[in-house]
Amino acid sequence: QVQLVESGGGLVQAGGSLRLSCAASTRTFSTYTMGWFRQAPGKEQEFVAGILYSGGRTNYDDSVKGRFTISRDNAKNTVYLQMNSLKPEDTAVYYCAADSTLRVGVPADRVEYDYWGQGTQVTVSS
Repeated sequence: QVQLVESGGGLVQAGGSLRLSCAASTRTFSTYTMGWFRQAPGKEQEFVAGILYSGGRTNYDDSVKGRFTISRDNAKNTVYLQMNSLKPEDTAVYYCAADSTLRVGVPADRVEYDYWGQGTQVTVSS
């Protein structure tokens, strides 16, 4: 069982930045592909970004490309999401997720992820 704890959410003005962190409670963090998803009120959960277990490949939703950057520090069992140029439409609860299957690519489908955090709220004011 892997526990994931997100932090770093908050309230920010449009154009601002936030950095989300997700700490994992596992000694084998380097074998998990990690993803960030988000869910806005009244909308379905959607993929934001993911990073391969090795850190050698990333995947982004088109809506965040060029603005968000996912990274990981396997020595700290932590994955990050740097969010720049935030827009009001980025407002959502952001979830960290872990995929235990060793794949070639980074999945964007939530069903591929085995473990989930509780989420952290990000609110972008206009």
